[in-house]
Amino acid sequence: MQNARMATTLALDDPLARLAHDDGILVKVAETRGSTPRETGAWMVVWKDAFAGTIGGGNLEYQALAAARAMLAGRADAPAQNEIRDYALGPSLGQCCGGMVYLSYRKVTAHDQATLQALSEGQLAPVALFGNGHVGQALVRVLARLPFAVHWVDSRDDEFPRETSAHVHADYSDPMHAAVADLAPDSQILIMSFSHWEDLDIVQACLERIRERHDLPFIGLIGSQTKWAMFRHRLQARGFSEKEIAQVTCPIGIPGIYSKKPDVIAVAVAAQLLQNTQPAPLADDPGTRKTERASAER
Repeated sequence: MQNARMATTLALDDPLARLAHDDGILVKVAETRGSTPRETGAWMVVWKDAFAGTIGGGNLEYQALAAARAMLAGRADAPAQNEIRDYALGPSLGQCCGGMVYLSYRKVTAHDQATLQALSEGQLAPVALFGNGHVGQALVRVLARLPFAVHWVDSRDDEFPRETSAHVHADYSDPMHAAVADLAPDSQILIMSFSHWEDLDIVQACLERIRERHDLPFIGLIGSQTKWAMFRHRLQARGFSEKEIAQVTCPIGIPGIYSKKPDVIAVAVAAQLLQNTQPAPLADDPGTRKTERASAER
């Protein structure tokens, strides 16, 4: 049998196109107990020569790939359709997480494209990006491979790339701040247009929307402390309180990264968005306690 570790890993956008002409096996984390590498609902789709997604890597994923390919080959020892198998993450698997993972196996065809699309989109957090300059384009390249649905806005239609990820929607809007009203609820906002005055109008539109709907959890503005000091003064003059203005984050990106290269800024900002969206670890998760203890020891 082909070594499962040597299979090609498809990008996140590829499963739908592949499934249109080639049946696969959907492997899904149906349940977890204790410390596990992935959460309930994590999934991957497996073909004989490739797979997309991940259920956590390691020997667990290696065995799941082998079981899925056994289904595709029609072997007698393969899981049955919708069968759930349990895996103890201990010495027998060569993993020391200590928990238990229950994996379901299901053959999927072209008729299941909508199901797979829903699984993918259900895991995506909305982000609205204003600006398609160097940093904006670098950010889209990074965010396209992460669990985000990006609404990308600019007033310069010719600056958008010809092709983007299926999870990126390019939107021409002039003026740019007019697009704020139609953003998806709970969108995280990133503002980096070609104009400081356009940036200011976008910030104002976001703060006004929060006044009305309270549904924008993060407003990030690219820029220096000097730029932000000027913006604070102008926002006060436009009638916003200190409490409202404090909802804007400027500069953006996780602390400790000082490079001004667009690709580096993009990684720092993407990391900040991930921090904003990741669920808090469970207090009773043994893996959480191990991580906290290891951090304290360092």
